[in-house]
Amino acid sequence: MTKTVDKVQKTTTIPNEERLKQLKQLYPECLTEGQVDFEKLKNTLSNEGVEELGDERYLFTWAGKREAIHLRNIPTEATLKPDHNDSLNFETSQNLFIEGDNLEVLKLLYKPYFGRIKAIYIDPPYNTGGDFIYPDNYRNPLDSYLQLTGQVDSEGNLQTTNPETSGRYHSTWLSMMYPRIFLARQLLTDDGIIFVSIDDHEVYNLRLMMNEIFGEENFIGGFVWRKKAGAGADSKLFFRQHEHILMYAQNKEQIAELFQPLTEKQRDEYKNPDNDPRGPWASTDLTRTGDNDPARIYEVISPTGKKFTYCWTYTESNFQNLIDNNLIWWGKNNNSKPKRKRFLKDKEGLTPRSWVDIALTQDGGYDLEKLDLSVFDYPKPVKLIKLFLQIATKANDLILDFFAGSCTTAQAVMELNQEDNGNRQCIMVQFPEPTPEKSAARKAGFETIAEVGKERIRRVCQRTLIPSGFRVFKLAPSNYNTKNISQTDGSHALFSELEDTLDPLQEGWLVEDVLYEITLKEGYPLDSAIQPVKELTTNTVFCITAPNETQSFYVCLDEQIIETDIERLKLSKKSVFICRDIALDDTLAANLALQCRLKTI
Repeated sequence: MTKTVDKVQKTTTIPNEERLKQLKQLYPECLTEGQVDFEKLKNTLSNEGVEELGDERYLFTWAGKREAIHLRNIPTEATLKPDHNDSLNFETSQNLFIEGDNLEVLKLLYKPYFGRIKAIYIDPPYNTGGDFIYPDNYRNPLDSYLQLTGQVDSEGNLQTTNPETSGRYHSTWLSMMYPRIFLARQLLTDDGIIFVSIDDHEVYNLRLMMNEIFGEENFIGGFVWRKKAGAGADSKLFFRQHEHILMYAQNKEQIAELFQPLTEKQRDEYKNPDNDPRGPWASTDLTRTGDNDPARIYEVISPTGKKFTYCWTYTESNFQNLIDNNLIWWGKNNNSKPKRKRFLKDKEGLTPRSWVDIALTQDGGYDLEKLDLSVFDYPKPVKLIKLFLQIATKANDLILDFFAGSCTTAQAVMELNQEDNGNRQCIMVQFPEPTPEKSAARKAGFETIAEVGKERIRRVCQRTLIPSGFRVFKLAPSNYNTKNISQTDGSHALFSELEDTLDPLQEGWLVEDVLYEITLKEGYPLDSAIQPVKELTTNTVFCITAPNETQSFYVCLDEQIIETDIERLKLSKKSVFICRDIALDDTLAANLALQCRLKTI
């Protein structure tokens, strides 16, 4: 096989690999035999004259942090398989519901969705001592997932408790959260924002972990949500009415301003007593307190001749411009202290407030009742999630929730689109966690929480007449044959020869499944268009096109390539053509490699 032929990527890209590439570009002087010499890098970045602190520096660590970092860096060989039967409007919808372990899913989303997500909201497990459903296996995370979901045989129960008496109570939770938050950050746009709900058990550890991953300088603020109205069973010594939602930016310097919408009460404060054609307005003070700037101290005269002298917000010439443009309100009788008119049509909203008191936990239950789906305990209210989306997103943004639960976030996205004619899309990721045996969900026929989430989205679309839908994908083993061939004899040539004789695809593979795996691992999103090329007569070739239609590539999975047929594609040097090794002989491979960028499975 000619050297100009590339192999398709069979595992996911890992963030550290990308970072090392950037490091090598920025500091080529720190390379030794092609590898980063970290001692040279340390010397290059050090400031002369700064005293070494040794071990006397601030550190945030926990038992198992090294393993958590290692887990973050293990590439996955998994894939996502489409499920048309579970979907609603698969062919037209851009919303995604992905069923699987969110750590593996985030690794799969890394390349195609890097820097594309505008807002992330998650409501992770609160570490109250109950069962963890994310028992990460440091050697093979996919095996752990497949065993837990019954897709392969299991020798033991992988679901583990995390009681407060455990010596690693906080560490276990942090090790679960760290790699997921780290990978999620890579998906955010430069001005993207993440919201994380948490209670008092881990809020301080979460804040420290988020500071490490995002940088303390990218902490925007913390919301305190009033979730309960009256005292409950947990109020013997202290009644907790609240939860926390931490808000971090990918890069806070990229965010000029944020707004939360006005409440109905605040909107009612805008009136139009002078029938201004620009619509309702509210008045604001024009004076400055504690300021004696001579340029701003002057006399103004009302239409009735009354005089006012203050230190004003505006200079005299700018004040006159306000008068000329009918932006000053002198009161009903035109002789009151002047105020500035600010119009409702120009008001984007308020700077976000830390205190959130717009919905209670019970309202989340009412949201499900309206859908005849009262099968989930303590879901977040739609109104709460909608508030965060209003703060962080615009009409065409992409939202991710990788602890999706009953999919409150999906409902919030769809309702918000309906309210402002937006076209936001969402990606929901949920582990197929079994519902409790005697729960309302199990009695209603829902075997897993993922089933509840999917049904909720269906009912939101169907019962509220929201013209949307969602594509369902499920985490599964790769379609590629990734068998390991022993190289104990040290013969790399023998290894390569044996590898090329293997069928590159697993037994029983399906065309659509392979196409989606190639799409993902080539870095194309899951809503890419996959269309057969109609002009061909012998070979079946698919053209895969990204949603923005600026990128595309071709795939042929036939066992034999007919060169005269492929010529109809009119491939160029910029074209990417992917096919199976077994479909090419050396001559055809060389010819195709001269025409385009050839990659083989």
